[in-house]
Amino acid sequence: MQARDVMTRDVVTVHPGTSVRDAAQAMARGGFAALPVVDDGRLVGIVAEADVLRDRVPEDPRLHLRRDDAAPTPPPSPLVGGVMTTAVRSVGAAADVADIARLLVHERLRSVPVVDGDRLVGIVSRRDLLRTLVRPDAEIAEELRRLVERYTGELDAWSVTVADGAATVRRTRGAAQPSAGVEQQALAALARTVGGVVGVRVTTGTPDGGDPAPAD
Repeated sequence: MQARDVMTRDVVTVHPGTSVRDAAQAMARGGFAALPVVDDGRLVGIVAEADVLRDRVPEDPRLHLRRDDAAPTPPPSPLVGGVMTTAVRSVGAAADVADIARLLVHERLRSVPVVDGDRLVGIVSRRDLLRTLVRPDAEIAEELRRLVERYTGELDAWSVTVADGAATVRRTRGAAQPSAGVEQQALAALARTVGGVVGVRVTTGTPDGGDPAPAD
């Protein structure tokens, strides 16, 4: 499964010339932890909650003792371009969702922009990935069955069941083509492209009609 299969395409973005206040309002209104910064379709940065909050909440003078000669603090930039992060972690539309999941976990990110070259085409969040894990088993099984039948060209020759995301694909008639081992590996790889599949077991008949052999 690739980034393009799970990403959100209608992305809320801001421009470097957007006011920080407007960016903060968009975050608060949409519940976003960060917003991609786009200039003429190109991803040029990202502005996060921390960027918006930094140096914008003044201390209560009643709670903090200050010297009279304390140096005045310059006002923070009013525009997104002055506070955004330009070193942005992004992924391509064909990136493996498993790699994206590792990136989000290891880098402690809540979302990652998806780009085609330098142009923003979507965003993948932890919530997008979680949605693939809660797909109904029946829905996953139906999609996988259609893929298996389309790949093999054999209708009504397969039993496909899914329990808690674990898929079992079993040949019910006919012989494996070109061999049981090749067919098992191909169908196992095919199953892993389906959103919501967390594991797969494939059993197919052997060319000589013997007992099916499993492939995990």
